[in-house]
Amino acid sequence: MTRIALSALTAAVALAASAAHAETATYSVDPTHTFVTFEAKHFGTSTNRGRFDKKSGTVALDVAAKTGKVDITLDTGSISTGTAAFDKHLKSKDFFNAEAFPTATFSSDKVLFDGDKITAVVGNLTLLGKTQTVTFKANNFGCYENPMLKRQVCGGDFETSIKRSEFGMSYGLPFIPDDVKLVVQIEAIKQ
Repeated sequence: MTRIALSALTAAVALAASAAHAETATYSVDPTHTFVTFEAKHFGTSTNRGRFDKKSGTVALDVAAKTGKVDITLDTGSISTGTAAFDKHLKSKDFFNAEAFPTATFSSDKVLFDGDKITAVVGNLTLLGKTQTVTFKANNFGCYENPMLKRQVCGGDFETSIKRSEFGMSYGLPFIPDDVKLVVQIEAIKQ
């Protein structure tokens, strides 16, 4: 075999081996280490904060190919601010209308990378039956081998701001501001 043919064969084997290692890994959202919270100004002064206690979803990542997919579902009836009367109002038709719209979803197939680090996730947020494209900026992202689970866990902190009126949530405008900050602290376990 000639030197050129041997070099070509070696290159082909190396390329095939690297392609075999590039694969999509599926992760299941860990609800005990995932928190979806919101922050909104109260009449332009203090900040109201709350969270959704019930959430689920999956994340699929291929870091080598720089691709991914994210699907998250929130139970809008699980909203919690620490004040029962406020929770009841937020679940009402004035805000989340949890009876008519029991879930909110985020779905993405556009994950942006800088090297092996995720920098943002762009997708569709559906709330109150209306869908808008949003970009969650990654403030932190990493993967580690969980010593207790003996499996890989990936996670990070992601945030975006939305205008609630774009989803039909206009109660109290303009006195209660339109801008709402969404923060997702997420960890997902490799399946």
